[in-house]
Amino acid sequence: MGFFTKTKVPAGQPEYLIVGLGNPGKKYELTRHNAGFLFLDLLAEKCGAKIDRIKFKSLIGMADVGGKKCLLVKPQTFMNNSGEAVREAAGFYKIPPEKTIVVFDDISLPCGKMRIRRKGSDGGHNGIKSIIYLTGSDMYPRIKLGIGEKPHPDYELANWVLSTFKKDELAALRDAAEKACSAAELMVNGEIDKAMSKFNS
Repeated sequence: MGFFTKTKVPAGQPEYLIVGLGNPGKKYELTRHNAGFLFLDLLAEKCGAKIDRIKFKSLIGMADVGGKKCLLVKPQTFMNNSGEAVREAAGFYKIPPEKTIVVFDDISLPCGKMRIRRKGSDGGHNGIKSIIYLTGSDMYPRIKLGIGEKPHPDYELANWVLSTFKKDELAALRDAAEKACSAAELMVNGEIDKAMSKFNS
């Protein structure tokens, strides 16, 4: 993309929702639970898009991702109520779960790793739990970004996911988010199997 070019967003309704999960507000910005927000910021940057409109209890922006018109969604409901935002946006544009890609943090993966899944249970993640519960479907393609496991078993999970990334972890997360951007381009073009075989290492 040229330095001065601005990506033209395709006309018409969005074909896909790309939802990054996190918590709104300055104090949560670089916490582990905000990996989904950090990914979406990077994707928007690459697409020349802005996520700056308030609608569907979210910050949203339209973007051309892989030649498809996508609505980028950052729910502002706080993590545990993410489903409210997804239900509203998907309902408004009549976008099915199969065309709603959700990107979020995963403590079972080390920083710098990512994993794509076609669908599945919430795996104990409260944001996904809310989405599945409020929409009645678990058919959401998803990209999980590793944030590392708790330092020791007794460490409170809530404290861990709300802790801040260290500098080297943030660099590793950015690498994973870069791959996730490429994966999202494949996924919106119906090539989820290709994305999985390429990026699920």
